Amino acid sequence: MTEQTDRNVLTNAATPTAPSPGASVTVIIPTFNERDNVVPLLARLDSALPAGMADVLFVDDSTDDTPDVIRHAASRTSVPVGLLHRPPEERAGGLGGAVLAGIRRAGTPLVVVMDGDLQHPPEMVPHLVEAASAPAVDVVVASRYVGGGSASGLDGMTRRGVSRAAAAAARLLFPRRTAGCSDLMSGFFAVQREVVDTSRLRPDGFKILLEILTRSHRPLRVHEIPFAFAPRIAGQSKAGLAQGLVYLRHLLRLRCAGTGAQLAGFVAIGASGVIPNLAAMAVLTRAGVHYLVATALATIVAVSSNFVLTEQFLFRGRRGRSTWRRYLDYTTLAILDIALRVPLMAVLVQVARVPLLAATTLSILAVAVLRFLALDRFVYREGPARPPAVVRLLDDPIPMGGADAA
Repeated sequence: MTEQTDRNVLTNAATPTAPSPGASVTVIIPTFNERDNVVPLLARLDSALPAGMADVLFVDDSTDDTPDVIRHAASRTSVPVGLLHRPPEERAGGLGGAVLAGIRRAGTPLVVVMDGDLQHPPEMVPHLVEAASAPAVDVVVASRYVGGGSASGLDGMTRRGVSRAAAAAARLLFPRRTAGCSDLMSGFFAVQREVVDTSRLRPDGFKILLEILTRSHRPLRVHEIPFAFAPRIAGQSKAGLAQGLVYLRHLLRLRCAGTGAQLAGFVAIGASGVIPNLAAMAVLTRAGVHYLVATALATIVAVSSNFVLTEQFLFRGRRGRSTWRRYLDYTTLAILDIALRVPLMAVLVQVARVPLLAATTLSILAVAVLRFLALDRFVYREGPARPPAVVRLLDDPIPMGGADAA
């Protein structure tokens, strides 16, 4: 192969780079100490990509000589290769942050994100690009969980468990935004650059697909193609229990983003229920009603007041069910507060040795958050999204040894 010019090694500027003439795709590869995988990865990409179709951009956070290996390999391949090596002080967000830096640097209308460990077959890239060229497609995900796909390359029960638990949690918290995507933990996907608002992304950890899906201005149209997740050939996996915990922490941040004010309003409405409760209690007891009966009736008054305020100020545009059905669900959740708070109080006071007043406050807040999420997710859920059709361009996954393996 011919020697490449200096255009193969890019500077660390944050502004988009003019793509190579004719290139419509940037293949972004985040790397961290992947020196042994760079040469075979570039060789397989060079063979798989049609001439002039794509640029390759490595975003490297390595502490070894991976950048030097990339530079050397770039001079021996026909595909234009860029290198963005991030110094330690600019490595915020981990692997997800590296992908974000690459998307900001890309100058093409389409970007493909893949790992640098050869677990994502380079031969799949043209198929991702082809699927992304179809009308009304924003994201194409290479999935291990559609027909013809395989997750056999996930090493160890811990990694498999982390992957499935994180995906299940994401579907629970983001049912509409994740509709049509069977592999939310995939790090192998193509996305139209125009639908990614990089100013809204705050990556934290080793996955960014979910953040792209949930922080876009509108629900993205997702198509999938199957692929076989290959075993790692060299180096060590960065995924594991610790990264799984980081992912779950980030998941909660994503879920709470944009709902903080709404949650605060919900807590304030709950606190306001004290006033109608006390007022009803005073009226009923003065009328001669037994205090236990008065307590129950006053509680109903307070819950009803909170329901009206919640409907008016928090979920005014989300009333798919009948008023009586919403009221019944709201009241049921309020009653369940007691069933949740009693064991929680026992744990806080008897096990954690939290003072009674503090334990009461913590239990009220914790149950309020859970009730708010239940209302948001179930009682006032938006109308069901119509899942996009799944596009399967391949009947069989690419062999793990590449297109030439037989």
